[in-house]
Amino acid sequence: MKLYCLPGACSLTVRIALEWIGQPYEAQNVPRDQLRSEAFLAINPSGCVPALVEDDGWVLVENVAIHNYLIDRFPEAGLGGDGSPRARAAVNRWLGYLNSDVHPAFRPMFAPGRFHPDAAQHPALAEAAVGRVRDLLGPIEERLGAAEWLAGFRSPADAYLFVVLRWAAFKKI
Repeated sequence: MKLYCLPGACSLTVRIALEWIGQPYEAQNVPRDQLRSEAFLAINPSGCVPALVEDDGWVLVENVAIHNYLIDRFPEAGLGGDGSPRARAAVNRWLGYLNSDVHPAFRPMFAPGRFHPDAAQHPALAEAAVGRVRDLLGPIEERLGAAEWLAGFRSPADAYLFVVLRWAAFKKI
């Protein structure tokens, strides 16, 4: 397996899961300025990481899809809990929340120009995003007050949480 990733980006979640799994893989860092290169767009036409390429050339993109694939491919790693539908639902509940709500809430801080062309508005966008991230981290804080792991067992959701908490620390949230 080969994982295309970018240091500090959400692709780190997959790298952590692969380390927990303990199977061999190759990590290929893609410099930010190469994400839109012809070579990388041939791997992932959306020009973003992560991208997981199997030895037979099969490519899978998107964090949640990759994590679910890895859970199924390596059940012995226990990242899907006991393998029951409820355990999988618990993992996907937190993966979905982190991927669909928490992760996008950081975008106005990292790329305010995508949201408003006037640079004078960027500080207000960032300030609003900080408040949004704080609100979104509330249910996670509550959950971890009652459990060691988000899904009740170590899962890719915890790897994703690690990454967004690094971003929060970087942004002093």
